[in-house]
Amino acid sequence: MCVDFTVVIPTYNGESRLSKVLERLQTQTDVEQLNWEILVVDNNSSDNTAKLIQNYQASWSNHAPLRYCFESEQGLAFARSKGIREAKGEFVGFLDDDNLPAPTWVISAYKFGKEHPKAGAYGSQIHGLFEVESPEHLKQIIFYLAINERGSQPLLYEPQKKGFPPGAGLVVRRQVWQDHVPQHLLLVGRVGSSMLAGEDSEALSYIHKAGWEIWYSPTMEIEHIIPSWRLEKKYLISLMRGIGLSRYHLRMSLIKNWQKPFVFFIYLANDFRKLILHFIRYYGVLKSDLVAAIEMERLLTTFISPFYLLKLRLNKSFKKIST
Repeated sequence: MCVDFTVVIPTYNGESRLSKVLERLQTQTDVEQLNWEILVVDNNSSDNTAKLIQNYQASWSNHAPLRYCFESEQGLAFARSKGIREAKGEFVGFLDDDNLPAPTWVISAYKFGKEHPKAGAYGSQIHGLFEVESPEHLKQIIFYLAINERGSQPLLYEPQKKGFPPGAGLVVRRQVWQDHVPQHLLLVGRVGSSMLAGEDSEALSYIHKAGWEIWYSPTMEIEHIIPSWRLEKKYLISLMRGIGLSRYHLRMSLIKNWQKPFVFFIYLANDFRKLILHFIRYYGVLKSDLVAAIEMERLLTTFISPFYLLKLRLNKSFKKIST
């Protein structure tokens, strides 16, 4: 029997978070005629994630089967790739282990895909569920925390203008991903102390370049749990560092090869200009103004991104040669 939809939940040490996600999936509505499944991808967890899923499977009463698989290679990109390979559904919807889907998320995701046959991928409307109230001065940069509220109407992404949707709540056509997204991406996700971000956008860039549309679907709603520590300076600075350092690779993924040498210098000059202007404007308050400090980190790491990524590639090449 063909499977219509697979919910893939990549998780690392998600024992304390997964129960809320699974409870929401157990109470999905209007899915009686849908053949769907849930797949938890354990990304090398060291806690009792596997045991938790075994316990749920033993008493699972939902008509959508709950499956489990293990991915030893650390990194969200590896976990998502594993989920795609193990999934059986025509559509694959990704939920992080801190994403709480609305009761109609699964059926809305499936219907949107059927109604938009040219859509290779489409993102959800994501609301923040904050552990503590978000300070007013942080609201202008809160979208960096994978909050995606773009109105009540579907929206076709133009990557050069609007970027790509977050990976949280993203739905893809499984065959499209398998046909066009490499199993090994340059950006693999935040691993250990590394906050190098952008693995979702890198995957979507391959789908976009293959001619498929990328959409925003407002009827697919999820809540993203934001703990208090994600509003602290240390985390936000590291988040911006990862966004900035991956910027060059993501930009170039949308540029034709013959254009890249010219575009490189244009981006470099413009990034340097923005960095200097921001530094001049906020020099006196960079230590006291969190938003100014966060933006400074993003602009600085965006400027050095091409050199950082060149060093990263060279290190990988040397390791291959030495082995």
